[in-house]
Amino acid sequence: MSHRVCPWWIGYLLASPLRRWLQVPEKILAPYVHEGMLVLEPGPGMGFFTLELARRVGASGRVVAVDIEPRMLNGLKRRARKAGLLERIDILLAEPHSMGLTDLADKVDFALAFAVVHEMPNASSFFTEASKALKRGANLLLVEPAGHVKAADFETELTVAAQTGMQLISHPIIGRSHAALLKKTGD
Repeated sequence: MSHRVCPWWIGYLLASPLRRWLQVPEKILAPYVHEGMLVLEPGPGMGFFTLELARRVGASGRVVAVDIEPRMLNGLKRRARKAGLLERIDILLAEPHSMGLTDLADKVDFALAFAVVHEMPNASSFFTEASKALKRGANLLLVEPAGHVKAADFETELTVAAQTGMQLISHPIIGRSHAALLKKTGD
């Protein structure tokens, strides 16, 4: 798999309401995210899923949105403020080779990795960090765009995830995507 990061300006397209014709955040997230949860979202872009995550966790929950692109995070912050959800979202600027999640060790209830792992320089490092942040038994929804990520590359991501203590639970159906629900089983 080649490593390439989505340009910041694509964030405007990814956050477009037109995207809802293909992917409806409410339907995708409803089975997994509930009031009071701590949710991790690496690579949130400008918040297409982040805003719905913040609605779902409610006033007693938190969403931790981590990205390496400051302009994406600034766009997310503007959109969250406008939606009245900024107080539920922790926005973190990551380093290129680390999400910097040590403060979240064994605290995260759910993680959403939507169209992001293929952009990481190292899938193993990503899954290691994500697994350390997740509580035992917590889920990670891994979704990759079928147009960018070949089925064989997605299977490689699943193999790497398994090596970090993540167990495949199911393959949810998400339009034009490869998807897997993973559960943290090991340390």
